[in-house]
This record gives sequence, structure tokens and C-alpha cells, in this order.
Amino acid sequence: MNNTRWWLIRHAPVPNPDKLIYGQDDPPADTGDAAALAELASRLPQQAVWVTSHLRRTRQTAAALADLVARLPGSDMALVERDLAEQSFGAWEGLSHDAVADLFPEEARRFWSAPATEAPAGGESFAAVMARVAGAIGRLTAAHAGRDIVAVIHGGSIRAALALALDLTPDAALRLAVAPLSLSRIDHYGGGGGGESWSVSVLNALGTFSAEPR
Repeated sequence: MNNTRWWLIRHAPVPNPDKLIYGQDDPPADTGDAAALAELASRLPQQAVWVTSHLRRTRQTAAALADLVARLPGSDMALVERDLAEQSFGAWEGLSHDAVADLFPEEARRFWSAPATEAPAGGESFAAVMARVAGAIGRLTAAHAGRDIVAVIHGGSIRAALALALDLTPDAALRLAVAPLSLSRIDHYGGGGGGESWSVSVLNALGTFSAEPR
């Protein structure tokens, strides 16, 4: 039975003094915390497939980590998977929460009353994020069965991946905390005529995890 290990890393912090909603907007990450990056890099597998979203904060973080990982021959450079991007907030992106409440009062009320299933104008619900992330994880797991996959992605897409592994509803998945430069780990077991299953061995860890296969 193949064991495919997903190492889910949230990108480095995004400076955001005005507390703007950025979603699929493309601000840069601050990768200046050398100690945190070094600690995280030291725990990652040396021979892995690397994946990011198309947004530069994930690509910047992956590049900073890859420079620190003693990677072995057979490691793959980062693939770009748009379906692992953060939730789109449509017309709300680039606005503060107060501005959204002023400009879109009824829409904001509906959204915050049911954030798992409602979507901003031109954006998507978290349930929709879960569906596209599940599709991407399924494709990549099939394509790289038995490998380690280091995915440097977003808080929303990591919650969606954890929801897939834990069989959570969208409402339940939104309760999960995912800190910048944290690591979560999900393992997929499949093949050999025994069906498939998932396990979660690490959740929102900061410097307390192990790269040893489980």
C-alpha cells in the first residue's frame, strides 16, 4: 500500500498594517525570520515534490525554505497549482473589514452569518475552496503516489486539506488554526486493493514536529 505524505506549510507572514482582506490578491511575504525558516527547513524531507499556489507569497516562502533544505537527487522543483490558492474574496479584496461593512452591508451580514457557505460578490465560499483543494490533492496524490509532497500554500487551503483528511464539514474546518510558517501533515494510504484512507500526524506545529515517516 502506497503512503503519500503531505507536508502542508502556510506561507510566511504578510505585512498588513491596515488589516486589508487580501485573499487571492498578491501581496509579498516577509521571509526575514531566518531562525523560523531554518527550524522549519530542518524538519522537512530531503527528497520531495514541492508545490506552491500561483501567488507570490507561497513561491517566496518555498524558495526561502528550499535554499535551506539539504535536498537529495530526485527532489522536484516547485510545481505551481492554482487550485491550492487561498479563498477568493472577490470585490472585497484590498478593503478593510470596516470598508466592506460600509460598502456591502447586506452582503457582509449574510457572509458572516454563514461564512462556510456564503460567498462575497465575485468570490467563493469556503465550501467551494474545499472542493477545488480536494480535487488538486487527489490529482497530485495520484501523480506522486508514495512520495513526500511539500506544499507551501495558504491558511484556507490547508484547512481544506485537513478537512479532507478528517472528513470535516466546511463549518467545522473553519475552526482550525493555521499560523504562518506552521506545518501540518496528512498521510494518504491507498492502493493494493485495500481502498484508501487518511491520517493526520501533525497539526499547526511550530518547531515540534519530525520528518520521520509514520
